[in-house]
Amino acid sequence: MATARDLKDVLKESLAKSGVLSEIRARIRAEVFNVLQDETEPPPPISNENVFINELIREYLIYNGYLFTESVLLA
Repeated sequence: MATARDLKDVLKESLAKSGVLSEIRARIRAEVFNVLQDETEPPPPISNENVFINELIREYLIYNGYLFTESVLLA
């Protein structure tokens, strides 16, 4: 009979293989960033250069398949 530890290991391995585990971790990170942001003070305006650089980074992440990282960047 499988132990709880065995079931946990199989579940974790299955979620990792399907990519769901990475997606869950990315969603948690994004939500943590959202919660930690100070909403009482608006963020300073971003320069056009920074907007351009951020968009280049975002395109790089998408091109290389780092979709979960991209979602954290957008958070």
